[in-house]
Amino acid sequence: MKRVVMSVILAGSLFAMPTLSDAALGDQTLREGVRHGDVVELKSALRDTGHYTYNASTNFFGNETRAAVRDFQRSAGITVDGIVGPQTFRALGVSNSSNSSATTVSNSNSTISFSTILRSGARGSQVRQLQQALADRGFSGGNSGIYGPKTQQSVRDFQRSAGITVDGIAGPQTYSAINGTSASSSSSSSSSSSSATTVSSSSGSNSGLVSAAKSHIGTPYVWGGTTTSGFDCSGFIQYVFNQQGKSTPRTTAQMYSAATKVSNPQVGDIVFFNISRAPSHAGIYIGNGEFIHAGSSTGVTISNLNSGYWSSHYMGAGRL
Repeated sequence: MKRVVMSVILAGSLFAMPTLSDAALGDQTLREGVRHGDVVELKSALRDTGHYTYNASTNFFGNETRAAVRDFQRSAGITVDGIVGPQTFRALGVSNSSNSSATTVSNSNSTISFSTILRSGARGSQVRQLQQALADRGFSGGNSGIYGPKTQQSVRDFQRSAGITVDGIAGPQTYSAINGTSASSSSSSSSSSSSATTVSSSSGSNSGLVSAAKSHIGTPYVWGGTTTSGFDCSGFIQYVFNQQGKSTPRTTAQMYSAATKVSNPQVGDIVFFNISRAPSHAGIYIGNGEFIHAGSSTGVTISNLNSGYWSSHYMGAGRL
C-alpha cells in the first residue's frame, strides 16, 4: 500500500512540474519551476550580461535564475517580475526572426555583411548572427544575441588568428576577414576613387574644425551652455561647427536625426552615445579612435571610443 501511495505522489509531482515543448528561445514564457532546454540558453544570455554567475548547463529555472532575471530586468528598466516573457526577451536581444534588412548572412557560402560596427554592449539579431559566424569558424562566443565579455573575447581570438587589429570590435576589417576578403576589395574601384577624392577635398576643412575644437579643451561643462564660458555636448559641437561656417541642429537628438549615418567615422564626423537609452551625448571624431567632447565631469576633453565606458554606450557616427 505504501508503495502505491508513493507512486501516486511521485506521479503527481511530475505532472505538477511545469514543462515546455521544444521551441526556439523566445517562443514561450519562462518562469520559476520550469525545466527545459531553453532555460540553458536563457542562463547563457544572462551570463553574457553579467547577471548570472552559476552553472549555466542545467535546464531548471530555480531561485538563482529568477534572481538573475530580476536583476537584469531592473538594469534594463523594464518590469521586474522574474518572469521571462516578450518584454524581457526583447531587452535581451532575443529574436526568432532569421532575416534582417540590415544584415545578410549566408550559411551556404559562410559570408557575413553588416552595415554597423558591433562592440561590447550591442545586442540583437546582428550580434546573434555574428556569434554564429564566429562559431562556424571555431570561435564560440555564445548565441544569446548580446555582445558580452565572451563574445568580445571570441572576436579578439578570431582577429588574432586572422592577423588583423585585435580590439574586440567587429567592424569592416573583421567582417572582411570572416568572409575571407580584404577590406579594400569589398568596395569597387570607382567608389574607392570617389571616396579618396572626397577625403582629399575635405581634409583641409576637417583639420581646421579639429584645431578649432581643440582650442577649447578645458572649457567647463555648463548644462545648456553654448559659449566659451561653458558648453554642454551639443552646444560645443554647434559652436565649433558654426566657427567653420557650418550650421547644425541644437540638441544631440536633433543632430542624430539629421545626420547621415556612417559605419566608419571620418575626421569631423559626429559620434553619438546612448547614456540614457537614447541619443544623449555626442562628440566630434578626430581620428585614431578619439573624439573631442564636452563631458559633464571633465569639460571639453579628448576621449577614446574604445574605452570601456564609451564603447559600451556607443551608438554610431553621423555626418552633417
